[in-house]
Amino acid sequence: MSFPSAIPTIDVNEAQRRLRDDPAAPILLDVREPNEFAAVRVPGAVLVPTSRFLERIGDLPVDRPLLVVCHTGSRSAAVTGYLVRTGRTDVVNVAGGMDAWQRAGLPVQRGPVAPGEGVLPPG
Repeated sequence: MSFPSAIPTIDVNEAQRRLRDDPAAPILLDVREPNEFAAVRVPGAVLVPTSRFLERIGDLPVDRPLLVVCHTGSRSAAVTGYLVRTGRTDVVNVAGGMDAWQRAGLPVQRGPVAPGEGVLPPG
């Protein structure tokens, strides 16, 4: 069995377009830590911190594409690579992470996380 060598990657504008327009309803999977998520996040993003990723991997929906984001793109690239190596074909890294998202002027939320915010949708 061979695995792709490159991490599938899109830029923040393409991520925003897919979240807005894709009928397959992708999930924006934020793999930063809870304090980073509370500081700034994309509305509707789901939080599964890298530090807890392996224990939560079974919670990820398999019927929806995943767009993986972190602070600058390093942790999300590692998570995307892992998911690709384990057989997921519907996962991409969001290049530049939240830094690039904010620089592009795309929508963000800041401050305390509301109850239910960042939670994975029911399986």
